Amino acid sequence: PYYPPPAATVVMTPASFDRSFAAAAGAMHDEGLTITVQDAGSGTIVGGLAGSTVTATVRRQADGSVVVQFNSRDARDPALLERISSRYDRLMGR
Repeated sequence: PYYPPPAATVVMTPASFDRSFAAAAGAMHDEGLTITVQDAGSGTIVGGLAGSTVTATVRRQADGSVVVQFNSRDARDPALLERISSRYDRLMGR
């Protein structure tokens, strides 16, 4: 059976929600995904690439930090989430 890769999660302090949200969308776009949902109000970004769907969730924590998580249930490329996460880190200046 095929098991999708685990979610890639990035936690940072301090962070701007808007900057994190823009970087998550940018990382997905830079990796070739077509963004179909970009809703800052819910912190959700959804994109597709070659039949795979990736969802980014951006959440503000009680302590002011921001958590960004990339998930895909049907990623045909097992390294896709890792590439998106690495691109996100670069866009955030890490």
